Amino acid sequence: MSEPVTTLISHIGLCTADIERASAFYQGALGFEPLGGVFEIGAPFDDLLEQPGATMLVQQLKCGGATIELLGFRDTAVTGAAQRRPMNQRGFTHMTLVVDDIDAAAARICEFGGQVHHETRVDSSFGPILFCTDPDGVRIELMRANN
Repeated sequence: MSEPVTTLISHIGLCTADIERASAFYQGALGFEPLGGVFEIGAPFDDLLEQPGATMLVQQLKCGGATIELLGFRDTAVTGAAQRRPMNQRGFTHMTLVVDDIDAAAARICEFGGQVHHETRVDSSFGPILFCTDPDGVRIELMRANN
């Protein structure tokens, strides 16, 4: 049997129809810090992305120990619906953010173009939990910090 491989998550990529809007949302609504500005990359990454000739717009944002990478495209259409995905659909379902005040965070999410799904709010043994979505439909779980 081969030796185990050491792994570390570097970042999670999120495709957006509007990188400036997404950046403003994550910074303004949720307090993410940019690790740099928006920059463009093309070849050879267009081959890596299986989007020949595409120019990608990229910005990394950090929150605590996690980094997200916003991905937009200069001259290539972004596909897919901007609605939240069902939790039983394969693939990425959500990211969880721990906040001091769920209601204040939800209000900021609305202020910056996201949606709050009040029907999902539950009081659990972990405390209150609520699902929201960013402007591109990415599901964000808000969980209250343990005090």
